[in-house]
Amino acid sequence: MSGQASAVGSLSLGMVAGEASGDLLAAALLEGVAARVGPLHAAGIGGPAMARHGFDAWWTIEALSVNGYLEVLREYPRLRRMREALAQRLAAWHPQVFVGVDAPDFNLDLEARLRRSGIRIVHFISPSIWAWRRERIDKIRRSVDHMLLVFPFEEAIYREAGIPATYVGHPLADAIPAQVDAAAARRALGLPATGAVVALLPGSRASEVEHLAPAFLGTAAWLHERRGDLHFVLPAASPALFERLKAIAADVRLPASLSLTLVSGRSHDALAASDAVLVASGTATLETALFRKPMVIAYRMSWLSYRIMRRMGYLPWVGLPNILSGRFVVPEFLQSAVRAPEMGEALLRQLDDDAHRQGIVAQFGALHDSLRRGCAARAAAVVLEVAGG
Repeated sequence: MSGQASAVGSLSLGMVAGEASGDLLAAALLEGVAARVGPLHAAGIGGPAMARHGFDAWWTIEALSVNGYLEVLREYPRLRRMREALAQRLAAWHPQVFVGVDAPDFNLDLEARLRRSGIRIVHFISPSIWAWRRERIDKIRRSVDHMLLVFPFEEAIYREAGIPATYVGHPLADAIPAQVDAAAARRALGLPATGAVVALLPGSRASEVEHLAPAFLGTAAWLHERRGDLHFVLPAASPALFERLKAIAADVRLPASLSLTLVSGRSHDALAASDAVLVASGTATLETALFRKPMVIAYRMSWLSYRIMRRMGYLPWVGLPNILSGRFVVPEFLQSAVRAPEMGEALLRQLDDDAHRQGIVAQFGALHDSLRRGCAARAAAVVLEVAGG
């Protein structure tokens, strides 16, 4: 935790972002607000992308990187103490607007408390009430002055609930170009110019990596046995996860002839360079779709956490590209189905069946077009309107 932030800028903005994807979303919003008002005073919980826009992180984003019910329960005492300290500090500072970015389990209770103290509240990215836990709409009504939506179908939900909300598009759709230079990305990563590349993205949280990385690397070994010309790239979301992935790769004992490039960060370079992707369910699946890459989605968590979440769910899909498309565009492997042969076979089909591959690419292109709306500028306009200027 850093010292008190200095009072700089014409707008005071409290923010909390959860995990790496939230950091990127919040950074886009900060950029959009700064473009309209100039220097601003923004502080709270954030990550390196936010820091590059002058954000003062009182706590780092890793403090909120917890997933799964059992994991949250174990960390709950620490998270509650941190939220209490943060609430007191924000109430004393009293920023003009507080923006909670995703992390609804942490942010909505915090936002309700801050709103009662007179701070205006904007929440960026609706909780997935269209997929599970619809009862959250009542808590949102109590906690939020305005909801910023990144998916177009969400507008009707909030209109019917009587909650002010604006569809602003998705910042990743603005940031990721319609066409990428795969050859340049390969050169940047030191990958061979020939042969297909498969990217492995086992998640941005330590628990996700522990659950998925061995199976992802096992799938790489399975594919290598059948297609020795394949190259694999594995981006780590943080330096700590880079070291952990190195250790997991050593434990798996991959064939010495398998071409694996492990990099720290640079997930977008890995996606741009790839021909197919094995990816953990989450925001990374949307990034992969926006890069228009065929993918296989996988997820595994503790048994009890999975049972609870499935009981609360309403949709047959877990991956964002499938949810947004309303059908299984790409396959999903969950829990005990996370097995190398099945995932490897699905990846081989995406690599070798041109018609199947092109159908996926076309669907992802249409999805990209629907989400590209100039998110940063639209979101900034709403934040300033809520702030009164």
